Amino acid sequence: MFRTTKSQKYIFTLVTLIYWISMYIYVPTFSPYLNSKGFSLQFIGIVISSYGLVQLLVRFPLGIWSDRFGKRKPFIVLGMLCALISCLLFLLSGSWIWPLAGRIVAGVCASTWVAYTVMYAGFFKTEQTGRAMGNISFVTVSGQMIGMLLSGWLADGFHANMPFIIGAAAAVLGLLLALFLQEHAVNDRQGMSLANVKEVVKTKLLWRVSYLSILAHCVLFITMFGFTPLKAEALGAGGLELTIVVFAFMLPHAVASFITATIFVPRFGQYGTIMISFVLSGICTAAIAIVPSLELLYVTQAVNGFAQGLHLPLFLGLAIKEVASWGRATAMGLYQAVYAAGMFSGPFLAGFLNQQWGLGSGFALGSVLALAAAIFTAIWAGQERKRKKKLPAEMPSSLQG
Repeated sequence: MFRTTKSQKYIFTLVTLIYWISMYIYVPTFSPYLNSKGFSLQFIGIVISSYGLVQLLVRFPLGIWSDRFGKRKPFIVLGMLCALISCLLFLLSGSWIWPLAGRIVAGVCASTWVAYTVMYAGFFKTEQTGRAMGNISFVTVSGQMIGMLLSGWLADGFHANMPFIIGAAAAVLGLLLALFLQEHAVNDRQGMSLANVKEVVKTKLLWRVSYLSILAHCVLFITMFGFTPLKAEALGAGGLELTIVVFAFMLPHAVASFITATIFVPRFGQYGTIMISFVLSGICTAAIAIVPSLELLYVTQAVNGFAQGLHLPLFLGLAIKEVASWGRATAMGLYQAVYAAGMFSGPFLAGFLNQQWGLGSGFALGSVLALAAAIFTAIWAGQERKRKKKLPAEMPSSLQG
């Protein structure tokens, strides 16, 4: 950990906010935009899922490189540059390759999130990791919400390309601000050796959290970041209604990420909070498929957004909880690479099901995955309780269930 000035924290927070705005300013209108261009639901699923596939391939090696060099800033700058390039690619027309290429570059951009989370965690003491991840999750969701709220208004009030134009402009601003970030080398070892990587990879808690996060991101990228906007359109939504759908999901999502560590975890424990969130998410995701009106869709989004906001910050903190500072980017890279499998497979499978059996089948898949995650959480919570009982009374557990 290194001491940092308030101005540096403000710059970092602003860069993080802009980073997410530039990536999510087109998300609510993206699948309708592709649909309006005549692309099939299956191709839309492929484009959306390519974002996760790239992260699956890139995040882990990026985390290792960050730990090897003991630097986070170069990867943050890279992320802002990729945000700019991806928005510019979406503005190109005439071929299916451009939206696919733009989403692939956006996946590289999102892969640099490894560096953001680890750099921010370094501002806090180790025992404050949960609080740090709650804070940065709140900034993350706030940036996503601002971008997504602007999306429908820009597309409906100006032009379908306007979200990409404003996203590119935001990325330029974020890139300039990122150049003013300062950091010290955080690695107390001479690079990341293969033995160091193996030490991190053997962390049991890291893998459990990663598996649950795969399922969580399957649900997230099937719903709000995938096909929920198409459901809203099928119910008659225009730009204003899409904005309401986004607001209904993202505001509770932001609130939940901010209060989960202070209100829910003290009362229900970490595993209990995660189970509750998955059950609620599964019920609401199933409901999306059958709601007959926009008003009821708003309700499902509010509850689903809150539920998904409960577990995602906990996963971030748990992923690096048992890892030393020198290996945190590696651990975070592995965690984020593994859950990217959900960002890829969720919309890919849902796109195929939607093409064959209608839009509701993808939401049914998301519901089943959420409930499966709740079952896995219950099983691991039971195993953890048994493990604690076997520990000597004077020995503290390294896990907080």
